[in-house]
Amino acid sequence: MRVLGEQELRDIAAGSAVLGTGGGGDPYLGTLVAVRAFQQYGPLKLVTADELDDEAMVVYPFVIGSPVPLIEKFPLGKEMVQAYETLNRFLHGRVQAVMPIEIGGINSMVPFFIAARLGIPVVDGDCMGRAYPEVQLVTLTMYGIGASPFAIADERGNSVVLHTVDNFWAERFARSVAVDMGAICAGAAYPVTGKQVKEAAVLGSISYTERIGRAIREANAAKQDAIAAIVEVTNGVVIFRGKIVDVQRRTSRGWALGEAVLEGMEADAGSQMVVRFQNENLVAIRDGEIVASVPDLITIMDAESGQAITTEHLRYGFRVVVLGIPCDPKWRTPAGIALGGPRHFRYDIDYVPLERRFGRSGQRAGVRGEAGASPSPRAGR
Repeated sequence: MRVLGEQELRDIAAGSAVLGTGGGGDPYLGTLVAVRAFQQYGPLKLVTADELDDEAMVVYPFVIGSPVPLIEKFPLGKEMVQAYETLNRFLHGRVQAVMPIEIGGINSMVPFFIAARLGIPVVDGDCMGRAYPEVQLVTLTMYGIGASPFAIADERGNSVVLHTVDNFWAERFARSVAVDMGAICAGAAYPVTGKQVKEAAVLGSISYTERIGRAIREANAAKQDAIAAIVEVTNGVVIFRGKIVDVQRRTSRGWALGEAVLEGMEADAGSQMVVRFQNENLVAIRDGEIVASVPDLITIMDAESGQAITTEHLRYGFRVVVLGIPCDPKWRTPAGIALGGPRHFRYDIDYVPLERRFGRSGQRAGVRGEAGASPSPRAGR
């Protein structure tokens, strides 16, 4: 077990935004959540999966919906507690720890808010190793673990508990409820045992985000290249440098859907990149050709500070770096690619790992059979 103080929590929030691939919530709000929890309740406990008993009950509290209304509507008060307590009642009060459902600026930090209030630990891991826009897109689904019972709550005191036949139906119903609750609300789901966590989750991801956040902070303090520091920690690659010249964004069916258009700068001058997103960045298209896709991570970062920019905050004129980061190995299995790969989002291409497309220098490598691949005109399902 480790005890986390304010600086560690700030680093986790900053690093989570990098792995959040544009989604998972605003990292600034995530930082506020974590720091407030620390100030109110004191240092927070982080445990590894190995420290859990096999029969220990773990649940995943999170925010569900579009990140755009999250700017004005912040579901981390009584509604988050209500969602957790509603689920725990269904589990007869057996919850012993919480864990992030995904890595993102807010959803990485929500469990700390709950854990601090209740005096229980947060497990060092999550179920994506990144952020994804749909409830069923978790490694638990690959292992046949269900989301139900699934509790959802809003600021008015409403709560709903879902029991669904599979996780795809959980996503469908939860998304509809989230829309009715104002396009963003609190949720808690996926009750699992310690044994299931050890087998099916992405382990160590909170510590990973802390290392990334620390690298950003230390590079900025030393006036060094924060992007280079992130690349070193993540084994990532810089796939484009440019300026945002257009952003198209709409909120539909509980998601933020759209794309950002970048004009190349420096070595990428004369090229254009389009990054399409559904809450999270899904594909990066350079001069008409997809050069990076889910399940690998695509993150847009401020070129100077190295801070990740979430999709709801992309703006014209920002000078940015598009960074690619390899996904967790579970997503590179046939089951992982089928669940969270490009075809799930209606892009008719085969997934190609970043390492086959780019070297550490960020230079393109030839990938046979991919020229002229046609991206889908829409990312939403």
